[in-house]
Order: sequence, then structure tokens, then C-alpha cells
Amino acid sequence: MEDVLAVYSLPYDPLIPLICMDESNKQLVGEVHKPIPATPGRVQIDDHEYLRNGVADIFIEVEPLTGRRHVEITRSRTRLDWAQFIKGMLEVRYPNAQKIRLVMDNLNTHNAASLYEAFTPEEARRLAERLEIHYTPKHGSWLNIAEIELSALNTQCLERRIPDIGLMRSEVV
Repeated sequence: MEDVLAVYSLPYDPLIPLICMDESNKQLVGEVHKPIPATPGRVQIDDHEYLRNGVADIFIEVEPLTGRRHVEITRSRTRLDWAQFIKGMLEVRYPNAQKIRLVMDNLNTHNAASLYEAFTPEEARRLAERLEIHYTPKHGSWLNIAEIELSALNTQCLERRIPDIGLMRSEVV
């Protein structure tokens, strides 16, 4: 916990930005019967029967000192998905950063081994060397600002039936 708090207390440095990262999954749920629309004094009525349309994974990165945020929706949550997300962070969203201070949880896919599984050893090492990883402690996810942002996204935007990944992507952008 002290490590993460110490990282949060560092001054802003555009060459070594602080990025918080997290991910979560959401079941894609469609309607069997059209909902009965809301009317004055009555909420919308959804049928109890629904269609399961698979699962989507939500990757989020937040730069707390600038308010910058990026979200990607994928069909799966694998080492390769995480590695591609990190590569996009390093090469597309922060190409000029010398290093990224990355705060995240210690999920089994969140490590340099995932980079080595996804890319050639040379590319994986090049990417890994640009990361300064700070893991939140067990039961300390509340320390990760991306987790807080993801919680708000889930309760304010995704707390309803979303039938497909395209709609989910358009909702979270």
C-alpha cells in the first residue's frame, strides 16, 4: 500500500506518466421480448427471459494527474489481450514517454510474461523496459484509481442489458 501511495504523491512528469489500469468483464444480454416502455409514474418493465450473447472484457487506463482516460472492449481476457492493450498504451497513446509508472492489480495476466507470450523476445523486452509496475496489495483494489473509474462506469453506464459488443463500445467511449 505504501508503494502505491508513494507513487501517487510524485509530481507530474510527462516523460514518466502515472497510469492506473484495470479490467472487468460484463455479460452481453439481449432481450427475448421488447421491454414495456416507462410511462409517468411507472418504470420500464423488462421481461425476466433474456438472451446470453457472450461476454465482453473492459480494459481501462486512467492518468489521474491529467484526467485522461482510455477504454477498450475485447471479446476475451487473455494474456494476449492484456499484452496488446499495454503495447497500445506504450506505442500509440504514450509514444513519447520514456517510462510509464503503471498501477494495477496482480491478476495472473498482468505481468511481463504476457508480453513474452504475445511478442518476440526482443519486442517484449523493449516494451517491458518501459514499464515501472506497482501492484496494489491483495484486498487493496480501492487504491487503484482505474478500479474506481471502472466501478463508476459499471454503475452509471453499464448497469442494464447490453446485447452486443458494438453497443457496449459506443456507450463507453
